Amino acid sequence: MARLFGTDGVRGLANVDITADLAMRLAMSAATVLGRGAREAGRKPKAVVGRDPRASGEFLSAAVIAGLASSGVDVHDVGVLPTPAVAFLTADMDAHFGVMLSASHNAMPDNGIKFFALGGHKLPDALEDEIEAGLDSPAPLPTGAQIGRVHQNRAGQARYVAHLLEAIPNRLDGLTVVIDGAHGAASSVSPEVFRLAGAEVIEIGTEPDGLNINDGYGSTHLTHLKDAVIRRGAHLGIAHDGDADRCLAVDAEGNEVDGDQIMGILAVDMKSRGALHEDTLVATVMSNLGLIQAMEREGIKVKQTGVGDRYVLEEMRRSGHTLGGEQSGHVIMLEHGTTGDGVLTGLMLAARMVATGRTIADLGTVMTRLPQVLINVKGVDKARVESDEHVQAAVAEAGVRLNGSGRVLLRKSGTEPVVRVMVEAATKDDAQLVADRLVEVVKERLTL
Repeated sequence: MARLFGTDGVRGLANVDITADLAMRLAMSAATVLGRGAREAGRKPKAVVGRDPRASGEFLSAAVIAGLASSGVDVHDVGVLPTPAVAFLTADMDAHFGVMLSASHNAMPDNGIKFFALGGHKLPDALEDEIEAGLDSPAPLPTGAQIGRVHQNRAGQARYVAHLLEAIPNRLDGLTVVIDGAHGAASSVSPEVFRLAGAEVIEIGTEPDGLNINDGYGSTHLTHLKDAVIRRGAHLGIAHDGDADRCLAVDAEGNEVDGDQIMGILAVDMKSRGALHEDTLVATVMSNLGLIQAMEREGIKVKQTGVGDRYVLEEMRRSGHTLGGEQSGHVIMLEHGTTGDGVLTGLMLAARMVATGRTIADLGTVMTRLPQVLINVKGVDKARVESDEHVQAAVAEAGVRLNGSGRVLLRKSGTEPVVRVMVEAATKDDAQLVADRLVEVVKERLTL
């Protein structure tokens, strides 16, 4: 039986894969597992619950809250807020755990449930497995005064905004920024905090109606942001995804600044200030080879992990490193947060621009991206991608063909039923040729 938890919680089609029943049972099991420490100390567990604005989050959050309260957990319902805000509030409010209802950058019909442990940290695999194992064996339910109480807590956004303003090193006066909220969880928070920091803000994608999240806007759909930045003469464009744990940027000419460039900019800045622990950046195997080469030139080491910001965070916590992230725009600054924070990342980029007087395009020249081709292969058995000898032989052959001028990566997605084929090479044509051949092999060998 396939593992229920993926690389970022439990995710799927709302009301089919992610049902109210599943949400409630997950909450009840999480109450047992994550509330254990509180009960052993003779206390009633406390949890923070938030969600993004997609319509299914309304009934799913209600199911989660019901499951928690019926299991004896006091719940603080903070409403619609970004994932990093829920992580921050879990720690800031001394909650024993937190729950976020979101499918991040996925389309509106999907939803997901992710948990944060004490301190706002993502769960290790062992705790997720324990929660999953308890789905069909619920603990006895409390009665009387031992049931949980539900508090509608709407002060969370103000606390989160204050936290963000304290984190940035300088104000943003004189900067014009276009914010694309993806009609998601940061639609209110991000424009507010940028304005309070002194920037002139132009908003797009900040009118969520429960159905339009990630629909043509946000970090996976940059066309509107590029157009707005150019048309309005802005200095910078910032795009979030549905739950705002990621950030991509656009320069004044409408060119994309991806997560690798963002990490490069921030790593060089932190190294110059002595804030980059052991002069090391933590990135995933998906980061562009150009980032690794650029960091070597800057005297910065790069540690690479598996794909998923949780694995970046695990390495950062294990080794004490202060900056890490993903090409997709998840950037973790451990001094200020426990997870990727798209709003904070955007603020830090903007602050760097103001402090240096340089454009984001100029700052982004810290690295040169190697041409990269990424193809998602659907309709295949992703579980066999690492064990099929013919597929692995094709990968090895492609590596020999590139002869050190690029690299190949095949991996199964942790959030979608696809195999991702990624090739980097000296030219786009070379990368496309190698990638197309690998896609053929994957389809030949792994088609369902």
